[in-house]
Amino acid sequence: MPKLVMKFGGTSVADLERIRNVANKVKREVDRGYQVAVVVSAMAGETNKMVAWARELSPLHDAREYDTVVSSGEQVTSGLLAIALQHIGVQARSWLGWQIPIRTSGLHGSAAITEIDAKVLNERLAQGQVAVIAGFQGIGPDNRITTLGRGGSDTSAVAVAAALKAERCDIYTDVDGVYTTDPRITPKAQKLDKIAYEEMLEMASLGAKVLQTRSVELAMIHRVRVQVLSSFEDLPGTLVCDEDEIVEQQLVSGIAYSRDEAKITLVKVPDKPGVAAAIFGPLADGGINVDMIVQNVSEDGKFTDMTFTVGRAEFERAIHIIERNIGAIGYQKLLTDKNVAKVSVIGVGMRTHAGVAQTMFKTLAEKGINIQVISTSEIKISVLIAAELTDTAVRALHTAYGLDK
Repeated sequence: MPKLVMKFGGTSVADLERIRNVANKVKREVDRGYQVAVVVSAMAGETNKMVAWARELSPLHDAREYDTVVSSGEQVTSGLLAIALQHIGVQARSWLGWQIPIRTSGLHGSAAITEIDAKVLNERLAQGQVAVIAGFQGIGPDNRITTLGRGGSDTSAVAVAAALKAERCDIYTDVDGVYTTDPRITPKAQKLDKIAYEEMLEMASLGAKVLQTRSVELAMIHRVRVQVLSSFEDLPGTLVCDEDEIVEQQLVSGIAYSRDEAKITLVKVPDKPGVAAAIFGPLADGGINVDMIVQNVSEDGKFTDMTFTVGRAEFERAIHIIERNIGAIGYQKLLTDKNVAKVSVIGVGMRTHAGVAQTMFKTLAEKGINIQVISTSEIKISVLIAAELTDTAVRALHTAYGLDK
């Protein structure tokens, strides 16, 4: 019998009525002949409440105890869903991370899954029992409960699907699929039937909130087919798969944006070997991810201006680290701007087609939008623009690449 992993997020299990709805969806797949494992998040709002409690008791709390607290929401949901399934005649039991076990690294609060022993799960599934698994959690090398970081239940679900060699991992959420851009900005946005792993990874990392980035990385590594579906409407979803499965590949699949950006410019940095390492080394040591980078060298070749972006949440820490290292870097002035946004054009079709960048730059120029920084990859072009022009840019680009309905 084929295996299916179903994952339900916090809004999908927010109350008892919604848990009953989830149980009915699971039963439907069991009746279709699947061996089913379900991964659940905590009820909407529960994890935030527990995080707040831990921080209120002690801002510098023990990360191991923090994980014990914040992982408890998934324990409640998994037990409730197992009860709901049993009530409608479906064999089911709940599983916590340590019971399977889902083994992780020891980095509490942001652990990585290292191994899932699926032997017992496979035996129970073969007996016709639905496994209801608490997402977001595992067990570390010290036998303490660990959590995978916010959004970690998506990662749990994909990892379980890989371990079980499941036919598919269905992720149920409050949207009915992956769109060409944010429908709140562009009502003409279209739902995609299929999207390649690489494209979804770029969209997730560039601001699309449909899937957690780590889960897409894991799906791409293990070639787990992931389907994004609505918990509240019986509509076809979007399949995230290998690009070989997509017969008619679009030149551009989507327009993503992120308002969570801040720009930092170091003016008149001595242009000498090692200066980039002096800037970005301490930032890396401080756990700060630098995104877009552009360098302008002066005419005499003695100085350079270095501009780069960081996440807005890391902006103050980044400034503190740079100011602390002024002696090693030697810059003359520090300029900052938090009123910026990143807009990106994404598509695996870019690999084989020229002119994608030209269309982007021409479209933005026609709208009077100035590009501050540019970065590219094989399937993505990103630009940094003034934040207030984000919506205009997204709508214009969506039309320019023929993505409107």
